[in-house]
Amino acid sequence: MATHGKRYNEAAKTVGEVEPMAPLEALELVKKAATAKFDETVDVAIKLGVDPRHGDQMVRGTTNLPYGTGKVRKVAVITSSEKAQAAIDAGADRVGGEDLVADIQKGWMDFDVLLATPDVMKLIGRLGSILRAKMPSKKAGTVAEDIAQVVKEIKTASRVEFRVEKAAIVHAPIGKASFTAEQLTENLGALITALTKAKPASAKGRYIRKVTVSSTMGPSVPIDVALAAKMAVK
Repeated sequence: MATHGKRYNEAAKTVGEVEPMAPLEALELVKKAATAKFDETVDVAIKLGVDPRHGDQMVRGTTNLPYGTGKVRKVAVITSSEKAQAAIDAGADRVGGEDLVADIQKGWMDFDVLLATPDVMKLIGRLGSILRAKMPSKKAGTVAEDIAQVVKEIKTASRVEFRVEKAAIVHAPIGKASFTAEQLTENLGALITALTKAKPASAKGRYIRKVTVSSTMGPSVPIDVALAAKMAVK
């Protein structure tokens, strides 16, 4: 049986045993339970009605949250010399071509997100076995022609990437405990809208099956699935 620390147990008492509730109400409870001395991240876990073992049911993509995630990430960019300056001006932490690829092959991984432009995909191909899930791809929105715009979105913490895991669950940050419950709710709605638009044609039955929200150190709070599904903007 999993054991939790004193802070978690105290937060759990604040939440108690609750039934699935409206998104705003659930996020207000998550904020109340976030008592750590740092600004806790608020995460959402969404169970989808897909089977990720089948390629045609993989759900992956990116979306911009209205109020951002509140998290600053290190961004590296592999691109041609022609677009290097634009990436630097946009705030990329490191930009390079052959030199950057060589360093990654040697073990350098001091970045949270790796981006690339389409014209260097042959270079990127050398890194597949090293990067795995961090491999840039068009589907994930990490390979783009307008690389400066993507860098800006990530560095301003407005962009979030989502990817369904083996258990058919998507985990993603939707902000910080310091955000208002209304801001967190709008961010959650943007994510659910993106997930809904990314629904595979082969997915059958109910698509969004379970939604829970929690802070870094706090317990999960369930959200009413029907109300969550209605948050998607068509």
